[in-house]
Amino acid sequence: MTLHDVNYTGDCLQSINSTCSKLYSSMAAYVSMYVFAAAVVIFTVCGNLLVITAVYNFKQLHTPTNILIVSLAISDCLVGLFVMPVHSMILIGSCSLFGSTFCALYNIINFHLTFVSVYNISFIAVDRYFALSNPFLYSKKVSLSLAFIITIHIWIVSLFYNCAFLYFNGNFRNKCPDKCLVSVDEVWSTVDLIIVFILPCATIIILYLKVFFIARRHAVVIRAALKDRKRLDIQNNGDSIKLERKAAKVLGILVSVFLICLIPYYICMSLYDVLAESYDSVANAMLTLFFFNSTLNPIIYALFYPWFRKSIKFIVTCIICRTDSSFTNVLSSDR
Repeated sequence: MTLHDVNYTGDCLQSINSTCSKLYSSMAAYVSMYVFAAAVVIFTVCGNLLVITAVYNFKQLHTPTNILIVSLAISDCLVGLFVMPVHSMILIGSCSLFGSTFCALYNIINFHLTFVSVYNISFIAVDRYFALSNPFLYSKKVSLSLAFIITIHIWIVSLFYNCAFLYFNGNFRNKCPDKCLVSVDEVWSTVDLIIVFILPCATIIILYLKVFFIARRHAVVIRAALKDRKRLDIQNNGDSIKLERKAAKVLGILVSVFLICLIPYYICMSLYDVLAESYDSVANAMLTLFFFNSTLNPIIYALFYPWFRKSIKFIVTCIICRTDSSFTNVLSSDR
């Protein structure tokens, strides 16, 4: 996952001079920072590849929600491959490594993955709300093909929007390649803030508040049903609702962590005049927090999804190499 790093090009020369003058008291400290950054990158890429492999290989995991999760995992994996290494070099203090063409490409990838990540999370919130509020209609109307079409449109719209965003702000002719800074006028900055932050985040927060209240209402229904089992299907219906509630709860944790990592950076952006000279360092720290969300997501899956833990076991032990592995049961009753 990535964020739009909006800075003023007027600070470019000062930023370059500051970066180039950085000296490290110990080579060991310098190397250790790169080793740590490399470890985080490797963990991010491998963790998200496990998510993609698990959902792709096991037929039971081919659900509309998991299509969106795979799309999110792909964007997280690409962040680990292309964004985090460059950001680490900039953060640690490498000087004059980048040219204008490289920075233009980096910014396109950076902004593109930001948009995709935010809107994947948004549609996951929509999916869970629809599944809990209209379970029967959801099972009839929401299919794998619909989820796939939605994810494809997210990626395509994101690419066109961000190419236009960078082009109309003159960022394909980068005047400050050392830091890959981006210049944005006030109008585009406001539009981008609404489209990439306010609109999707408001959607996420509102829908998950509704999901929370629906889950509470379902809990009351389940307790009442378990006390009075006059019909044979009450227990099965209660178990189904429990599964949906638990799925919503886990995805709620995923969304909450995402917002915790996302919101501080946009708060930092709004405090540019207040932070003044310390803006670059604070913004980079907040940006690093957001990138780290790509590392945290597989950990969330491992902690709260039994099917993911079981899938990892099958992948590590090479059970997935069997021809019938896609039909192996990886879903437990408490998924």
